[in-house]
Amino acid sequence: MPVKWSALKVSEAMDMVEEFVGQAVEPLEQARIVTSEARNIPNLPQYVDQYLVRIIGEIDRAIGGSQWEPVGRLKAGIQSVRESLPDGAVDEERKRLESGSQLSLVA
Repeated sequence: MPVKWSALKVSEAMDMVEEFVGQAVEPLEQARIVTSEARNIPNLPQYVDQYLVRIIGEIDRAIGGSQWEPVGRLKAGIQSVRESLPDGAVDEERKRLESGSQLSLVA
């Protein structure tokens, strides 16, 4: 059954998303380090520390790197989109585009 939407465009979009996420990882890792260091401030009230822990948890969930979220939800989401594409649809569409839009006389 032919796909009526472009699996190739979805795949290319995920490539772009993955690239942007990759660019965001280092600044978020730096933010995680600074937030962790902020937890060591002397006499820090517990209510402030809980917010710092929450920030660290959100970063971990987004980009991974902790024992609870080794991959990260962003990368896992990208992978889920890729896995949901019909088998061979991207390659088939790529081949069709490379060969041009000529009609085949033989079915």
